[in-house]
Amino acid sequence: MSDSVLVLNAGSSSLKYRVLDPDDRAVVAGTVERVDETGWDDAFSGVASALAEAGVDPGDLLAAGHRVVHGGDRYTEPTLVDDDVERGIEELVALAPLHNPPALAGIRATREAFPGLRQVAVFDTAFFAGLPAEAATYAVDREVAERTGVRRYGAHGISHQHVAAEAARFLGRPEDSLSLVVLHLGNGASAAAVRGGRPVDTSMGLTPLEGLVMGTRPGDVDAGVLLHLLRHGFDTDTLEDLLHHRSGLQGLAGVHDFRDLLTAADSGDGPARTAYDVYCHRLRKYVGAYVAVLGGADAVVFTAGVGEHVPRLREDALRGLGALGIEVDLERNAVEADGPRRISAATSLVEVLVVPTDEELAIARQVRERLAGS
Repeated sequence: MSDSVLVLNAGSSSLKYRVLDPDDRAVVAGTVERVDETGWDDAFSGVASALAEAGVDPGDLLAAGHRVVHGGDRYTEPTLVDDDVERGIEELVALAPLHNPPALAGIRATREAFPGLRQVAVFDTAFFAGLPAEAATYAVDREVAERTGVRRYGAHGISHQHVAAEAARFLGRPEDSLSLVVLHLGNGASAAAVRGGRPVDTSMGLTPLEGLVMGTRPGDVDAGVLLHLLRHGFDTDTLEDLLHHRSGLQGLAGVHDFRDLLTAADSGDGPARTAYDVYCHRLRKYVGAYVAVLGGADAVVFTAGVGEHVPRLREDALRGLGALGIEVDLERNAVEADGPRRISAATSLVEVLVVPTDEELAIARQVRERLAGS
């Protein structure tokens, strides 16, 4: 067990955990739900109990790896956690208020519960640290941007990096030979243009609010909308709540679970139908834009909960893109299967793939690489 890694992926209301052995097999795996109600102490008591039941001694583990959404420009690679790093992650909470606090709670609880275990933070923003300047830079006053750290950081990088590598493996081609549009579609959603295994653009920006329509977040919004709302009496706290909790599918249709959205749309609910159409339109727009940024794509890759499990969305989002060489085979697309699969038509010039993401596996691998490097 000495090279096994405990991976903790803390969300706003749940905690996913997994112990992966050196061959990437899951020794222990589970999810603690409703952490926002029961608290982190109870959640980690549950993790400790699961480890004990499986006969896993935390003292025999290589390390614990934590998914942290935002590392700003400070943390651009997997990082050993100490008190200074913990404080640094806390200072970045304002850039990811839904995501960094639970990750931080997970880190603190694990450090307290397993004081002899090394802790490694793996950052979603790290994959995008090397974005080209033309993709990372906002066209605002340069001095203001440099002084306040305003730039595009991206998110979901752990998933995008993993899925891009898995897509190359599935296609049997070197990763450095491929241009990919990767669509991570879950409650949070983002797109990435990946050339040669490195990102050249991504839809999320300074925070995880920019880009695609999401479950409760709006994606792209004219900054003038926020100024307009400020002049109508909204303060920053109210705007933050609006953008993080009362926008996206939730704001448009009153639901944010994609299954509920489709049920409502099919029952004749007008706002739900509009929300679905807006979601697909934004996706289609980003696919077209990223094919242009890449100068042509080898594949469009769907991943995460919605991307992997909603065939109708994949079909509708790519409808009408035949001029870009992108065509979906309806029969292939309708088949549910484990593992990577091809859903493009035989006549499609661009491959269309569904590739399951596995953030916990990707984190474990990055933790091992980091500690081997140290």
